Amino acid sequence: MDNVVPIRKALPCIEVVEACGEWFVRVVEEDQEMTRSFDLESFALSFAEGQRIRLHLDKIVRL
Repeated sequence: MDNVVPIRKALPCIEVVEACGEWFVRVVEEDQEMTRSFDLESFALSFAEGQRIRLHLDKIVRL
């Protein structure tokens, strides 16, 4: 276990991207990451906005 590297703390962020007709929302917190897919942009943006509020972030990044 001497070569175990601790997971670095990431800055929280919310990212929204469209690819191949699907919308993806990536939620990054300090110690975890989650990606959800949506068929409709409006659903993706609504989910992203809820996560932005939950994490007390100023903005959503659209890639």
